[in-house]
Amino acid sequence: MNEMTLVILAAGMGSRYGGLKQMDPIDGEGHKIIDFSIYDAMKAGFTRVVFIIKREMENDFRELVGDPISKHMKVEYVFQDLNNVPEDFTIPEGRVKPWGTTHALCCCKDVIDGPFMVINADDYYGRDAYNVMYSFLNETADEATAYSMVAYELGKTLTEKGSVTRGVCNKNEDNYLTHIVEQKNLVRTADGAAYTDEETGETVSIDIMTPVSMNMWGFKPSVISSFEEALSLFFREKVAPNPMKAECLIPTEMDTLIHSGQATVKVLNSHDRWFGVTYQEDKPFVMAGIKALKDEGLYPKYLWK
Repeated sequence: MNEMTLVILAAGMGSRYGGLKQMDPIDGEGHKIIDFSIYDAMKAGFTRVVFIIKREMENDFRELVGDPISKHMKVEYVFQDLNNVPEDFTIPEGRVKPWGTTHALCCCKDVIDGPFMVINADDYYGRDAYNVMYSFLNETADEATAYSMVAYELGKTLTEKGSVTRGVCNKNEDNYLTHIVEQKNLVRTADGAAYTDEETGETVSIDIMTPVSMNMWGFKPSVISSFEEALSLFFREKVAPNPMKAECLIPTEMDTLIHSGQATVKVLNSHDRWFGVTYQEDKPFVMAGIKALKDEGLYPKYLWK
């Protein structure tokens, strides 16, 4: 049995949400979404958690999130630093946005030495997702480039409050990912879902049953060296055309690895509900969903006591 690590992407700025949603309570006991994610991971068998945060968040994050959890799991912190770039790269003046989720994972290279799972700090994935991911990682621990992701139906991940970005997936009959594209501007419509093509301005319909990634990935340490190569190219060629907003993202780089034959990605499915707080207006819906799960007995009143 391998020790499994949960890596949480928590350095995002939450610009659309209007604050640090990673620390925003969603029940009367003061729990954050991240608490329920870690609790579910612990129940599935994960024994260690690595938080990727911004350095200026550290004191508050330790007090509000890390310290209570440290009594139950091993806890480590990694900082995603805007200045962590190649020596010959000049950061564009005025840039404050992090370099993306691929960059975040590369910041973890010194603390990752075995199978690990990656999630967003502000998404509730459901316990079944952690169970299926734990099983996959344990069964494939010796397969260096056998990766995985948990897919959700697009229609179950849309908010009524605005547009979202999702990793839209294609898979083969054996449930292996064949293509993934980071699609922006996805919205719910009267008869399903659609997005606006950024180049043409055209509105394109999309099936609400389409599988999408919510950034729940299962990786081995080998992925970090692949991501470092992708980052090198990103800083050389991709920042200049969009210096304020360019990001190196996990779905985009995984698509490249799949098409180059450097990795396989098994698409896992979860039957649980997904909740997320892209916008402040999403919070009441998430709170109601969590309350229902607590009322059903899935969670105790206090997770860490």
